[in-house]
Amino acid sequence: MPRILLLLAFLLLLPQRPQAWGFFGHRLINRLAVFTLPPEMMGFYKTNIDYLTENATRPDSRRSVVPGEAARHFLDVDIYGDSALARLPRSYADAVAKFGEDSLMKHGIVPWQVVRMKGQLTEAFRQRDADRILSLSADLGHYIADACVPLHTTHNYNGQLTGQRGIHGLWESRLPEILAANYDFFTGPAPYIERPSETIWAAVARSNAAVDSVLTFERDLTARMPEDKKYGFEERGNQTVRVYSREFSHEYHQRLTGQVERQMRLAQRLIGAFWYTCWVDAGQPDLDALPKQPSEKEKLRLAREAKELQQAAPQAAIPGHED
Repeated sequence: MPRILLLLAFLLLLPQRPQAWGFFGHRLINRLAVFTLPPEMMGFYKTNIDYLTENATRPDSRRSVVPGEAARHFLDVDIYGDSALARLPRSYADAVAKFGEDSLMKHGIVPWQVVRMKGQLTEAFRQRDADRILSLSADLGHYIADACVPLHTTHNYNGQLTGQRGIHGLWESRLPEILAANYDFFTGPAPYIERPSETIWAAVARSNAAVDSVLTFERDLTARMPEDKKYGFEERGNQTVRVYSREFSHEYHQRLTGQVERQMRLAQRLIGAFWYTCWVDAGQPDLDALPKQPSEKEKLRLAREAKELQQAAPQAAIPGHED
């Protein structure tokens, strides 16, 4: 069986969660990004591929309980008016001075978050801190992948403003879950990024340009297909849940001409490229000299964080993107 099918089979056995790219999507993207790295990085990252896969969804686990976390996953481009992507400051400090931090947090900070974490991961490589390299790599992969999702770049993030509630999960979770086995994930080797800030902002712009087609094609298809064909029921664990039908999902995929596949491939390539760029900018430290596995301290930290997140009371939802 080809390697990609083995990866898909592995990930499909894991529990599903309807957030961001979905449990399945985020894990698959982070996992595949490892195979874009050069040999000097591949050994360390491949040895720790399960860590990078399993922790790809950790930022979503923090969304409802960690103050400020939710804003790191999106950017409401349309809130800022025409030509927003050309006018928004690339420097977070300049953006705060112009709009105020409360406003920025309300409408999302994903491109600024990616740039901030690029600096943190570069420093972790300089310090040769294996645990921090892994933790930051997993989280950075998540935010980069979110920036590649059209519905993470609009205030109408779940079609709630146009009577299309649920489209978020359709695009990000349902389509990858049932179609990814046929996607082409070959991207070639990760390139060095000369201008990381411009690169992630370009990714957000590409995502935002696709918002209209994401909404329009779903609306047109819904008008044509009866509701009993649009939805169906599937067994998930011990529950029977209502889902978008396979017929509707396949037709939507066809109308989008493989848009989800292209954006997943972009996310995979960008994640590998950011990891690689951080390593190069840190002076290309010898990763083979680092510990091969996360330390016991890191394992305990993750276990403690998971327990704290389970016990923590949810924070007040940030307006927008709370579904």
